[in-house]
Amino acid sequence: MAYETVIYEKEDNIAIMTLNRPEVKNAFDRTMQTEMDLVLTEVARDMDARALIITGAGNAFCSGADIAYLMSVSSDHTLHMTTMEEMIRGDGNVLTTVLKIRNMPKPVIAAVNGVAAGGGFAIALACDIRLAADTARFNMVFTKRGVIPESGSTLTLPRLIGTARALELVFTAETVDAAEADRIGLVNRVHPADQLMTAAKELAAKMAQNSPIAMGFAKAAIYRGMVETDLAAQMDYEAYVENVLFGTEDMKEGIAAFLEGRPPKFPGR
Repeated sequence: MAYETVIYEKEDNIAIMTLNRPEVKNAFDRTMQTEMDLVLTEVARDMDARALIITGAGNAFCSGADIAYLMSVSSDHTLHMTTMEEMIRGDGNVLTTVLKIRNMPKPVIAAVNGVAAGGGFAIALACDIRLAADTARFNMVFTKRGVIPESGSTLTLPRLIGTARALELVFTAETVDAAEADRIGLVNRVHPADQLMTAAKELAAKMAQNSPIAMGFAKAAIYRGMVETDLAAQMDYEAYVENVLFGTEDMKEGIAAFLEGRPPKFPGR
């Protein structure tokens, strides 16, 4: 399927979604939101896609909502709450995007090649791994616009870098460069801009070698544990998942490969 505002590709078993509105720093309008939603649904259902990379075209990752678009669809050229609500909560919306990334039963890597601001920052935060180009920049711009961070970023940001640092980024709305993002744990690694996608594909390829079923359950368990404070309940959940995995072909293949001294070839069943 051809898309207007995103590029969807597959290289072997690695899916790549590129946000493709470089003329507005990949700011999302309704069309992009809908197309992102469609791609995420396709990747989740594709048994051959073992990992997903999200990046941006040109020199930006995503600058958030396209304010010019919001103004253009407002009847009196004034930004109304109803217009924002449609973008944030309507069909094919950024909240759906964030939830589909977080609930994706496979690894999602954000290859942040440039600015990630506002809702674009929130999308990067929803991903499991963040790799940054040395040209990347991050900005929680919301308070400069008179609103609060949204799309789940009031939860994802402090759990990633801590409450105090998250509040500082929100209160100051200052831009964080790649080196500072690396120092405070906002990103996993920083790469030269011309090597970012190579590094992202290499990391995705490593992940794709492992059992997709096990990775999906592991992802769900880890995020469950972030909100679950009862250690005993978490261990009960882990035991439940292990019992499920014991009946899969992936688990049998993993054991057989170990005993035979060869790399496993997981069927994903």
